[in-house]
Amino acid sequence: MSKIIQAAAGLSAALLLMAGTARADDLVFMLTNKTDGVLERFYTSPVDVDEWEEDVFGKDVLEPGESVKITIADGRRVCKYDLRFEFTEDSGYEDLEDSQDLCKMGSYEIHE
Repeated sequence: MSKIIQAAAGLSAALLLMAGTARADDLVFMLTNKTDGVLERFYTSPVDVDEWEEDVFGKDVLEPGESVKITIADGRRVCKYDLRFEFTEDSGYEDLEDSQDLCKMGSYEIHE
């Protein structure tokens, strides 16, 4: 019985260590909307992935002048991401795309 408890404790410790490591690899940066348009959707995907991932904002939007802390916790160990910004139709802005090394960024500003 003691060996089973020790094995379970070792497995639990290993799982906690792995979970802590995964969180340490999250990509975190501040996104600021420096335009006059409402940013309605924001997509990311690693540069080697051909499809956009889910909208990071969900039901939220980023108003002009606002900032939001973005966390990409997709479990990948990559730094280079494609970014897609979509504005509301009435904003008058075209959708924007960019590629960045998110491991080197602390913030990202969208300008006119």
